[in-house]
Amino acid sequence: MSERISREELVKIYNIEITFFDELVDVGLLHVETENEVRYLLYEDLPVFEKFTNWHYDLEINLPGLEVIHDMLRKMEDLKRKNRDLLNKLSAISDQYEDI
Repeated sequence: MSERISREELVKIYNIEITFFDELVDVGLLHVETENEVRYLLYEDLPVFEKFTNWHYDLEINLPGLEVIHDMLRKMEDLKRKNRDLLNKLSAISDQYEDI
């Protein structure tokens, strides 16, 4: 079984509204496990949860803003990965021509 923390514990520890946590789950920004009607966040997902919590409470970014920022950052990471792949392919082609 994975290490996890309940929604109720997170609400107490981070001093957040339970509705904020539920909204993050409802829009797909957080993924939880449910057991006996208790929602749990995996420890590996805590950094993402903390990021959203900081953006929302410290920077006052609303839920639609969190969704936009998350999507933009995901797309930027995808573009970085594609760029690395293309550079690797270009390097491989360049190496082939040097051998000729």
